[in-house]
Amino acid sequence: MAGRLNGKIVLVTGAGAGIGTAAARALAAEGAALVLTDLNESGVSALAAELSKSNTPAIGLRHDVTDETGWEAVFKAALARFGKVDVVVNNAGIAFVGKTEDTTLADWRRMQAVNLDGVFLGTKHAIRIMKGKGGSIINISSILGIDGTGMAAAYCASKGGVRLFTKAVAIECGDAGYNIRVNSIHPGYIQTRMFETDIEAFGSLEAKMQKVSALHPIGRVGQPEEIAAGIVFLASDESSFMTGSELVIDGGYTAR
Repeated sequence: MAGRLNGKIVLVTGAGAGIGTAAARALAAEGAALVLTDLNESGVSALAAELSKSNTPAIGLRHDVTDETGWEAVFKAALARFGKVDVVVNNAGIAFVGKTEDTTLADWRRMQAVNLDGVFLGTKHAIRIMKGKGGSIINISSILGIDGTGMAAAYCASKGGVRLFTKAVAIECGDAGYNIRVNSIHPGYIQTRMFETDIEAFGSLEAKMQKVSALHPIGRVGQPEEIAAGIVFLASDESSFMTGSELVIDGGYTAR
């Protein structure tokens, strides 16, 4: 059913790898034009060039989501190129594992800055340009924004913050009559390089992969493309009656 996003301009942060890259390709396949951002400027520039060859209008920009002036510059560039932004996917994020007692204040603050402050800034500036026109804001949280787990307290705090921030802003935008929908996505464990790096810290990749897969009743970890499908849905008009919702794509992890 190609063309579900024809005419829509979508901004995706953290598009240089993993879920962000998969989302960019899935959004392009449905007709969206793309603004792709990442600290890895060469990565998003290459992805934008790849998509442009397939007739998808796309630009790639270096972007630190913790920097408000950076957000202003990204939206300015998006408006200059496309004239509007219909969808913002706040996907950029980091993770690390470790005991709370060993977590430094600098590590804690960095986690909150990228995972939570970045979502706040992206949402704030998206609202400013979308109000009166409408749009969809998609915030990538996690199953660990719903359920806690050991060795990831800082990450859980940041993703739990994204979850409730999303709900509060959805109510705010609805009450204001902005016609802006705000939803969160909660992936289970997804096989990205960041995920593999984190679990390798605790032993062999193969052994840990089997253990993590067993946490999901479906019997495996997810793939970035499976989260991308949810992003496309929330970006499209098919989700027009959804706001303040949690779209959980987790192979049954949170059902236990």
